[in-house]
Amino acid sequence: MAAKRFLDDSDPDSNQPNCKRIRSTKPSFASVIKEVVMVNFLENVSSALEPMLRRVVHEEVENGLRRYSCRTITRSPSLRIKALEPSNLRLIFNKKLSLPIFTGSKVVAGDSDGQSLQILLVDTSGEGMVPTTLPYPIKVELVVLDGDFPSGQSEINWSREEFDKNIVKERTGKRPLLTGELNFTMRDGVVSVGEIEFTDNSSWIRSRKFRIGAKVVQIGNNQTTVRITEAITESFVVKDHRGELYKKHYPPALGDEVWRLEKIGKDGTFHKKLSSNGINTVQDFLKLATIDTPQLRTRLGSGMSDRMWEVTYKHAKTCEMGTKLFMARGPNHTLILSPICQVVRAIIDGQIYPTCDLTGIQKAYIQSLVKEAYANWNSLEEVDGLVNEPALLTQGEPMMGQYPNVNQQQQPMIRSYQRNTILTDVSEQLDEFNDWMGNPNCI
Repeated sequence: MAAKRFLDDSDPDSNQPNCKRIRSTKPSFASVIKEVVMVNFLENVSSALEPMLRRVVHEEVENGLRRYSCRTITRSPSLRIKALEPSNLRLIFNKKLSLPIFTGSKVVAGDSDGQSLQILLVDTSGEGMVPTTLPYPIKVELVVLDGDFPSGQSEINWSREEFDKNIVKERTGKRPLLTGELNFTMRDGVVSVGEIEFTDNSSWIRSRKFRIGAKVVQIGNNQTTVRITEAITESFVVKDHRGELYKKHYPPALGDEVWRLEKIGKDGTFHKKLSSNGINTVQDFLKLATIDTPQLRTRLGSGMSDRMWEVTYKHAKTCEMGTKLFMARGPNHTLILSPICQVVRAIIDGQIYPTCDLTGIQKAYIQSLVKEAYANWNSLEEVDGLVNEPALLTQGEPMMGQYPNVNQQQQPMIRSYQRNTILTDVSEQLDEFNDWMGNPNCI
């Protein structure tokens, strides 16, 4: 057909000399058929060979990888096994943090008087967490984590990818979120954290809380041989350093302003009510709480619920009392009082009352003497420490329980009391005499 069309379309003048040469260069019908058959043959062969070639290549690649893996295990079998098996090693912080945390302030351990944190390496394969060591040093880095991490199934065990995903970076244009000594070399399974501090508060992230995490960045000369789970602290709020001016104290000091107590805000309603009634310090608060709790509650007003009162009073009671005591003397009595107006020793008409074995009249009388001392607190004498029993009497006079008639002993007793008395530990005496005013079962 192709040849026929070619001949039909040719020049009709067959007598021209070039006609024969032109016909000789045109393909014949047989050559066209041969070419078509060859193309079809090659396509069929390629389709048949392709699956076989793919299978051969795949097998050769797998064999190559298998030979490489075998060589790796042969060279370092122990490290290879550790990489395949789950690790029981974990980093932990030795203590909780001292809260609250403010920007620009050193992050320290709680209940440690400003001491730095420590990071320990522990083995969790048995019961509990057992401190352990590695035969080589490891590099540890501190990072900031989202306070909501971890959660769900990863609450105890998480992957390295999950940990890294929850690392919090600084806001755009801000300084690094955590500054200071953030990289350490751990040897013998323990390392101390240097001075670190936050440069930004935590109010801008969704959880509004941070955690501090510690992760291993290098193990010896190999970074991927063994999995050591990262350490994380409890979640916490980081406040702006300006808030430190309003920080509560734990424990409070006697001379602290009263708004340092829980539930009493600076320049708030409770603070103003207390100040207007002459209660300016924690000591003022505790003295009135000892003498007349209902009166103190009345001065605070109905806005302080029973639950709030319990929190405030419990916080106030953690106050350190020190060793300073106060002496109140009258015509026929001498009282030794603690800094918050609790009775440590009472001498009435020459007789010492160190126990709770008192009649109702005696209790009421001592209460009235204490209230009188409270009203004249600024006139009381200060004593460093607590007077010991024998020192209350003139040398050679009878001890308690051996006194003659009380009225006969009254004047010698009062005259013989000296300031240069023997001092002893306050807490022991408070335990011995049971602090009548501080113990509702005694008065």
